[in-house]
Amino acid sequence: MSSTSSTSATGSAPATGTTHRPASWAGVVSLGLGIFAIVMAEFLPASLLPRMADDLGVSAGAAGQSVTATAAAAVLSALSIAALLPRADRRRVVLALTALAVVSSLAVALAPNLAVLLVARLLLGVALGGFWAMATAVVAHLVPADHLGRALTVVNTGVSLATVAAVPLGSWLGEVWGWRQVFVLGAGVAVLALLVQAATLPRIAPPPVNGTRALGVTLRSGVVLLGLLAVLLVFGGHFGAFTYLRPAVESLSPIGPAGTAALLLVFGVATALGTAISGPLADRALRAAVLAFPVALGAGMLLLHATGGSTAGLFAAAALWGLGFGGVPTSVLTWGARVQPERLEQIGGLIVTVCNLGIAVGGVAGGLLVDGVSAGAPLVVGAVAALAGAALLTSLSPRR
Repeated sequence: MSSTSSTSATGSAPATGTTHRPASWAGVVSLGLGIFAIVMAEFLPASLLPRMADDLGVSAGAAGQSVTATAAAAVLSALSIAALLPRADRRRVVLALTALAVVSSLAVALAPNLAVLLVARLLLGVALGGFWAMATAVVAHLVPADHLGRALTVVNTGVSLATVAAVPLGSWLGEVWGWRQVFVLGAGVAVLALLVQAATLPRIAPPPVNGTRALGVTLRSGVVLLGLLAVLLVFGGHFGAFTYLRPAVESLSPIGPAGTAALLLVFGVATALGTAISGPLADRALRAAVLAFPVALGAGMLLLHATGGSTAGLFAAAALWGLGFGGVPTSVLTWGARVQPERLEQIGGLIVTVCNLGIAVGGVAGGLLVDGVSAGAPLVVGAVAALAGAALLTSLSPRR
């Protein structure tokens, strides 16, 4: 890491929060509630897709494009929102993005056809990408600099809870109420988040350095580019294997559908635990955090491949994998804030964009490996990618 980057990273207090400003943890919690509502809406189609397709009179594959639309809009929003709104009060931007999630879920619930549903899901993607891009910068205004990792953990807990709860809850309520009513519930959760944000978030002035020029300056940093490559390797490796976890488990073990469901529950609980411990570790020892969590992720994948014939080994591997993945988002966002303390919105948007690209690239690569090599191949390749990303990111991490 260059001396310039190291200096800016270690002198980040003015840009990433001040140690004398009273922390607004209620505001941080409101952001966590907001991301819970948005990510919950993002994941709901996974459990409601067959009923959505039948009701709209389209194939499951066509209805599944609602997920693609959200991801595509999220990438564009994460990259562009800071440049498009350079002078806007960041409190108003967050409120507007949460309100957009409310509108999206209500529009999905009322959609008469697939075209309207896809437009509604594009709105959710704008909310998702923009919210994530702003999250680190907004959190940095709410807590002291040395508590940034812990505050990001609170926000990321919303993701963990949404990941664990959205699919099974949506599946059950879809049977009881119908899929449209589930999206109305999602809109209600977003309204609650909006009200809490309005009550707790202070006015947040936009950063003095902003716009497309700031994004260009950020992208000209070799440290940033290598770090983004590392994030791509970690996220691509994870999603390349996780997307095809079920066929991998079925090829390695006879645990069956019920066992697979239990395995995913263990993974989800471990993810929540990893999220909980990642913030304090990132605040105290960032280099250890960006090494330990991706390494645990990769080691879990390798262990699952090596001991898949053993039920105990399978569940231990899932727990290790989930623990590692739970700590990755907070660690990489804290890394970005330390490396680019004066351009938090730009580095946040870039990390969110690369994470979404990792999901897409990992899904494609994993599919090719499953079809062309074996069901277990994505586990090995994904682990190698994650471990390589861990090594690269650790070498770039600033010392406090």
